[in-house]
Order: sequence, then structure tokens, then C-alpha cells
Amino acid sequence: MVNIVASAKLLFCKVRQAIKYGFRTVAIIAAASILLPIGLATSVHAAQALVPQPPQLAASAYILIDAITGKVIVEMNADEVLAPASLTKLMTAYMLDYEVASGNVSLDDQVRISEKAWRTQGSRMFIQEGTFVKLEDLMRGIIIQSGNDASVAVAEHLAGSEEAFADLMNQHAVRLGMNQSHFINSTGLPAEGHQTTARDLAILARAIIREYPEQYKVYAEKEFTFNQIRQPNRNKLLWRDSTVDGLKTGYTAAAGYCLVASAKKDGQRLISVVLGAASTEARAQESQKLITYGMRFFETHSLYDAEEILTQARVWGGAEDYMELMLESEVAVTIPRGQAKYIKATMDMNNGIEAPLSAGDVLGKLVITLDTDIILERDLVASMDMLEGGFFKGIADSAKRLISGE
Repeated sequence: MVNIVASAKLLFCKVRQAIKYGFRTVAIIAAASILLPIGLATSVHAAQALVPQPPQLAASAYILIDAITGKVIVEMNADEVLAPASLTKLMTAYMLDYEVASGNVSLDDQVRISEKAWRTQGSRMFIQEGTFVKLEDLMRGIIIQSGNDASVAVAEHLAGSEEAFADLMNQHAVRLGMNQSHFINSTGLPAEGHQTTARDLAILARAIIREYPEQYKVYAEKEFTFNQIRQPNRNKLLWRDSTVDGLKTGYTAAAGYCLVASAKKDGQRLISVVLGAASTEARAQESQKLITYGMRFFETHSLYDAEEILTQARVWGGAEDYMELMLESEVAVTIPRGQAKYIKATMDMNNGIEAPLSAGDVLGKLVITLDTDIILERDLVASMDMLEGGFFKGIADSAKRLISGE
């Protein structure tokens, strides 16, 4: 018995050495490519998509993105650093949503109004010093009425002071990838160094919509009455376009007239940002041009769900022979309208995969092409942990692997 085990160990070592030095380099370089049916592909080459040039807007900067995929459809000066005016309040409202979701505050909280909040100039909710106002009302005062007083009151309630709140704003900006934004206050009133970009505001709007869908509904409300004072939402597109359901306007002399808007139609959601327009009417009209263009000439298709299992890969020396491979996040693409039938998905899987494995290990790649152009790549990862299969399983797999040449 001792001799048998010793011989088996010797064979096992020789097999492993043969694989390591004879095949392993090839296995790492080689990949198994598998065409994956997605219900949209066809063998016919794509006809040229007829998409006109995007509209040229009368604004300092603008961008249009798809909210699901994040794909930029149109942009002009999207990374130019500009004053955000009251679009700052999108971050103030986002942080309020964040704190509510974290359980740190409740929308039922009664917030004491400080003298500083009461005295804040500019657009106002008309709250009174020394009174208590429900946090949910202050939220509407920020989003619908663009109240500077409400913004300061919320900042003080969440962080103790507006200065501390601004520091948190900047931390959230870094976390979200708003790399060119810096906030000095919660209101957007002019301050040196208080700045953002059209791209950063699109990132923020997308986070609001995706992370807090229930709270996002407030952005579609057309008016809010507080203290017997009714004020309309300044986003004119809420009245003109039934697909528009948010987000926020802004204005200062330095920033010009600004609007971040979002529209949803037939499962597609777009986000537009227009900065530095000439008037309230101009910002609405220019935003409408972007949204109309995006809806008319582009479409978004969801291809796979988050954590969807796409295939399985051979694992050598593992407790099991195969590992299921999955996607960690949803896969969707934004493409010119009418081109969906030319989408193809290919899986490139690593050969020579060995145990042990941990859930999330990258074992392959999903490649999405439109005709011959790669438009998206995503990692295929192990769906669970897998331990080594033991001595005799290792011997058997090594022999099979040597024969297969993998």
C-alpha cells in the first residue's frame, strides 16, 4: 500500500510538472470564446445608423446621458468648471436622502430654525427663526421651492453647521466620482471655489434617481405650499413634457440660467444638464432639445440581470468539476435606435482554471459588440467559493488535464 501511494504521489508530481511547464503558459494566454445568444443578434451586418448631428445649444456647457447605462449621448464643455448656483441643492437633497436611508434622521424630525437659516438671502421657503419645521417639509422647500433658508436649516440639522455640512458634501462628491466639484455651502450662493461641471451634475442626478427612487418622486411635484405661501416648481418642463419628472433649476448672475432634467419614456431614462443659458425660457428650450434628440435617435436595452449565471467553466483540482460564472451587475447598452438586432455577446473564458477559488474571482469576460465594434466589456466571476478536491481528485484531474491538453 505504501508503494502504491508513493507511486501515485510521484505520478501526481510529474503530471503537475508537465502541466506547469508544458501547458500552463498556453492555458493562460488561450481563451475559450463562446458566442452567447441574447435574442437580438443576427448574422447580417448592421446597416449604417442614420443619426443626425446633435443639437448645438445656446449654453455655456451641457451633457446628455442615459440614466441606466451612464453612456454620454451628447456633450459640450462638459468638464468646464462653472458655478452651480441652486443646482448645489441637488447635493443637499441627496445627502438628506442618504442620512434618512442610513437611519440617522427621519423625515418626521422637527427641525429648529436658526437665525442664520432665517436670514439667508435669495430664494426662500419663508421659514421663521425659532420655529420647528418638519424635515419632510424642508425637503420639499429645497427641491420644489429652491429655498436657501431650508437648505441651511437642513445642513445644520444633519451636520451641526453649514461649514461641517459642506465638508460632508465634498466627501460625497469624491465618493460619487464628481472629481471636479467643490462645495463651500449648501445653497449655491456665490462663493469663491464653489464649483462643479455638467458631467459631475449628471453623475449626481443619476445617483439620486438610482439610489433613492421613492424620494425622487418629489422632484416631479409642481408646487408646494408652506406657511400659506404657494410656490411653483421652477422646472417648466414639468408642465410641457409629460415624460419629464425632475430635477432642479438654478440661477445666479455668475452661473446664468441652469437646469438639470430627467425624462422617462418606454423604459428609457435620460438625464440632461444645461448650464449658462440666457433665460428661464432658454434653459427649458435647450434642455428640451437634448431630451428630444436622445429619445428620438437612441434606445437602451437591458441584456442581462445582476448576478445572472451565464455559463460554467471547468475547474481543475476542485471539489467540483465546474464553477458557474455570473455577472456582478446588470448589463445594458445604449445604441442608435433600430440597431438592436445587430448586438452580439461573446464570452471569453480563461482556460486552466485551478482550485481553490473565491466568489468574485475573475474567470472570464463578456464582450458585447454592435456589428464589429466592441461597445461593452464585463468580467465573468466565480459565483461561489470552491475548495481543493483532495489528493485523489487532484491526481485524476491532472491526468485528465494532461490528456486534454488544457
